[in-house]
Amino acid sequence: MSRVGKKVIEIPKDVKVNVTESEVAVEGPKGKLAVPIPQQWRVVFRLEDGKLTAERQGDEYTAIHGTARAVVANAITGVSKGFTQQMDVIGVGYKAELRRGAIHFALGYSHPIEFVLPDGVTAKVEKLQRTINQYQTTITLSSIDKHLLGQTAANMHKLRKPDAYKGKGVRYAGRPLKLKPGKTGK
Repeated sequence: MSRVGKKVIEIPKDVKVNVTESEVAVEGPKGKLAVPIPQQWRVVFRLEDGKLTAERQGDEYTAIHGTARAVVANAITGVSKGFTQQMDVIGVGYKAELRRGAIHFALGYSHPIEFVLPDGVTAKVEKLQRTINQYQTTITLSSIDKHLLGQTAANMHKLRKPDAYKGKGVRYAGRPLKLKPGKTGK
């Protein structure tokens, strides 16, 4: 049995949920989301007294039970509170600036990189107090869709992954990065 799948989802007062056979539609103060529920998942959602439960129809697909519940819970959290992800730009001469729905990067390549933000993701570029060597700026991404936000952050991280020695590049804020020691001269 899935422990996550058995948990009841509490619905906040300002969120409206509409459950059908093929999707769960969620509307809140931050926006609307619709989570498709494929029939092969064999999971049924029931709405009773402001609580949403995920029930499995058979024992064949036990692994997807918790995943289906988590995806719907993330949609409810997204429309009520939203999600944020911070990315740090580290390195001498590395820059990021926001212009008309796109972030323009200078990451040590021979050309600037224009990263267009997908619909539903907003960004803010600012310089925060960090104790990281060669720190330049922090990009704060926010969205109501957790999956879209995570994919956008991953695509941004791929532009210039942190190198192993100095940590220069675009990296997730708050995640520790283990750096290799450099050569020791004799």
